[in-house]
Amino acid sequence: MEYELAGVVRYTHSSMMVTGPYRLPIVAFLKEQATESLLHAQQAGELIAGLDGHPSQKIAKIEETNRHSIKDILEEGLGHELHAVSLYKELLFEVVDKSIYLEEYARSMIGEEEQHSLELKAMLKDFG
Repeated sequence: MEYELAGVVRYTHSSMMVTGPYRLPIVAFLKEQATESLLHAQQAGELIAGLDGHPSQKIAKIEETNRHSIKDILEEGLGHELHAVSLYKELLFEVVDKSIYLEEYARSMIGEEEQHSLELKAMLKDFG
């Protein structure tokens, strides 16, 4: 949940830093990612509360290069998505054979984060 909330901040900030001729579609993409990160955080929070836990009010640490070219922003986003995949894989490892519902949740989140990674990799291809 904390990492997804960090994604909201990361992608929102990134959307404000984009300049150049491709600004509009990239800003729209980044804002979409921020919205999706918020939805993911809300889903995780609901699961935590449903399991009698207490959803955190913290966000994960956000690493930033302080470089804001489109390439740098997309690379930071890719790094974020790849780390999210690894976190959801850790979750899957923890819940295997304990809860079918949580296994399927983890698998679906891995799939979504992998899809985002593929989109970012495709966007980065033009930068060589």
